[in-house]
Amino acid sequence: MSQPGPREVEHEITISAPADAVYRLIAEVRNWPRIFPPTIHVDQVAVGTGEERIRIWATANGEAKNWTSRRTLDPAELTITFRQEVPAHPVAAMGGTWIIEPLGDGLSRVRLLHDYRAVDDDPAHLAWIDEAVDRNSRSELAALKTNVELAHASEDLTFSFEDSVRVDGSAKDVFDFVNEADRWPERLPHVATVRLTEDTPGLQELEMDTRAKDGSTHTTKSYRVTFPHHRIAYKQTTLPALMTLHTGYWTFAEDDEGVTASSQHTVTINTANIARVLGEEATVEDAKRYVHTALSTNSTATLNHAKRFAEQRAGR
Repeated sequence: MSQPGPREVEHEITISAPADAVYRLIAEVRNWPRIFPPTIHVDQVAVGTGEERIRIWATANGEAKNWTSRRTLDPAELTITFRQEVPAHPVAAMGGTWIIEPLGDGLSRVRLLHDYRAVDDDPAHLAWIDEAVDRNSRSELAALKTNVELAHASEDLTFSFEDSVRVDGSAKDVFDFVNEADRWPERLPHVATVRLTEDTPGLQELEMDTRAKDGSTHTTKSYRVTFPHHRIAYKQTTLPALMTLHTGYWTFAEDDEGVTASSQHTVTINTANIARVLGEEATVEDAKRYVHTALSTNSTATLNHAKRFAEQRAGR
């Protein structure tokens, strides 16, 4: 059992990339869902000179949590300090520092410091936090190393795209269709079964069996963060063989003439599985086209069903 009281821990890793490139990747929070496995979504709540407030949705020991942190960025010293403003139970206080140190020859050391306390200094709560911080810190640093080093490789494995439809209806109705994923098996032909939980309002865990054109089904799992009635951000955590990353968001932009409903995807190709899935002669570009087509087909189908749903509600 953990001893009560405040805790200070440190993790580090050496990365084959210049320190300033590593710093930029950590400083720009829009990168986080792509480089840190536990991170689902990050929003910049407010930005000031050298300081910002960010809201983070992430998993910890398999549970989805969210919290708001304040960060101070120092690009000259290559440090970023952070402090959670409203920690998620069972954390009473949490803060720390990213320190990036140049080692020469294109190498850098990243040190990640944490200090924290548990609610009521409860030993069981502290043990839970110990495990979550250790697991997430190791995961984050390993992912940071992989992502930064991949960025310096010659092949570009990450790409993004977006599909959109115009809807003669309201943003709320289109949002409701995408938000109510538990009803997709009765509303979407390509969805076989859905398991949706939302223990925290606005934070969903979605597991889904999807039918392919050949009749086979595959299972995916995602976490979704909802912002009624204009956006749903998600991160897929159980991935098909050709992907090492899949994040995205649904957006619903209403104007005087209706709604533009869009589905955006960001994907990183898993090169280790290209030959097994597409054949020995297949290239990265072949894999990109294959994944793009598969995802675009499903998201466009969902958007068109959402369009019909919203326009029927509006009496169109």
